[in-house]
Amino acid sequence: MDNPEYKRKIRSFVRREGRLTHGQQDALEQLWPIYGIENSAQPIDFKTLFGNKHPIILEIGFGNGESLARMAEKMPENNYVGIEVHRPGVGHLLKLIDEKGLNNLRLMSDDAVDILTRQIPPSSLSGVQLFFPDPWHKKKHHKRRIVQPEFVKLLASRLRSGGFFHMATDWQDYAAHMLEVMQGSHDFKNCSESGDYVPRPGHRPITKFERRGHRLGHGTWDLIFTRK
Repeated sequence: MDNPEYKRKIRSFVRREGRLTHGQQDALEQLWPIYGIENSAQPIDFKTLFGNKHPIILEIGFGNGESLARMAEKMPENNYVGIEVHRPGVGHLLKLIDEKGLNNLRLMSDDAVDILTRQIPPSSLSGVQLFFPDPWHKKKHHKRRIVQPEFVKLLASRLRSGGFFHMATDWQDYAAHMLEVMQGSHDFKNCSESGDYVPRPGHRPITKFERRGHRLGHGTWDLIFTRK
């Protein structure tokens, strides 16, 4: 594959395994072989994987997966691939996929940068979603934030022309950081009429985490950029 050079020593996540419920453990054992995509050095053939040529939307860090499952259920015209490193969330979403009979959603569980570099073919994605990533709010940890110029360059190589990168965060400082990084990229165009943020699109479900934040008085910032 024609991979851009991307060397990274600092990861944007820490594996906090947590305790698996019996249901999540059973899902990982029984459903991962059906809905999971194994790590590989080979690029994914999405047409073969899903059996169609529908647009591919990649979500990085889906948490417990409930919002991603709702999107896949409401928009069967899209195919979705979700990445999450925390196994309880993966197990929870596997159960939802099985319960809802979602044939347009597959899961991966590894570092998103490694997956993008090794397994996602160039210009194969119609969209990338990054909702409420770890803000790494302490200044000394800002280098761990996933939205950095090198990461954006990698995303640009995997998105088709006109494809979107949709970010959301409840940390205003991180929103400003995202905006600065994206505005500095020559590969993307801001969809905001005011040149900064956009209202939450109707297709992005409000998560349980987000509702809790609203009750605590937290704001939410959405950013949508398109690949030139």
